[in-house]
Amino acid sequence: MNAPAVILRNVSKRFGEVQAVRGISLEVQRGSLTGFIGPNGAGKSTTIRMIMSIIHPDAGTLEVLGADAIRAKDRIGYLPEERGLYRRMRVAEFLRYMATLKGVPPAGLGRRVEGWLERVQLPEAARKRCQELSKGQQQKIQFIASVIHEPELVILDEPFSGLDPVNARLLNRLIRELHSQGRTIIFSTHVMHQAEQLCDRIVLINRGEKILDATMPEIRARFDPRTVQAEPVAADPSCADALARLAGVEHAHWVPERRAAELTVARDVDPQQVMREAMASMPMRSVELRRTSLDDVFVELVGEALPPSEESGNG
Repeated sequence: MNAPAVILRNVSKRFGEVQAVRGISLEVQRGSLTGFIGPNGAGKSTTIRMIMSIIHPDAGTLEVLGADAIRAKDRIGYLPEERGLYRRMRVAEFLRYMATLKGVPPAGLGRRVEGWLERVQLPEAARKRCQELSKGQQQKIQFIASVIHEPELVILDEPFSGLDPVNARLLNRLIRELHSQGRTIIFSTHVMHQAEQLCDRIVLINRGEKILDATMPEIRARFDPRTVQAEPVAADPSCADALARLAGVEHAHWVPERRAAELTVARDVDPQQVMREAMASMPMRSVELRRTSLDDVFVELVGEALPPSEESGNG
């Protein structure tokens, strides 16, 4: 069995009075797609920068692709949270330059650049200067620069930040394609549904500590759903009050956009029994057990929802 792509053992990092990372240990298996999630300032970006040898841990050890992190750099593709291009360079020239820095031979490089520009739907951008592109277009160019040398390990720090839904979907597809080719991918995000859709493993970091490290099936098994969604035929908010009085229901509230009530089931109660009682209590269009989401898990473990704003600083 191949050794893990990334190994961290009791890694810590402090910035002055701030303990950014506290003794984190984790393994990222080769060929996996792992998501780092957590609130602002949790330590996600600091952990990624240590994996990239941009900063060094105060304590603990790191191993990347079977070697010291610095020696593995040319086998890694990295999209940093802080975006940046050589603004006056033309796009194709910039991508050829970045590929050459990573050891890509000149033969066929032009076709490789053209192919990637086609894949991100920017073939017309080749002759433009980077500064002429929109923010979203620049982000796609920087994504190409991070993967054009066909790295074994791809690390993406907040890759969906600032993208509109169409381009976010395109990037989602490209990440899936890279993963299907056997590449190991780590990405940091505050967009829970993206992590839930893409990842086969989730690492939740809070206040510099790893508090969850599991596959999505393991997470769903551990955090079994306790919410029943009931859609009555008579879509009346007062239905929630009636359903709140059912045995085993701790709380019920009306969700106008779904024209349904959400019932929180007590821990020692079988949700299936609550569903049967809800259907018997009034005519229903549907009653279902809502699937546990990463948002639910995040709130349960961290105690607060992620803000809608983008992450910044030493996330």
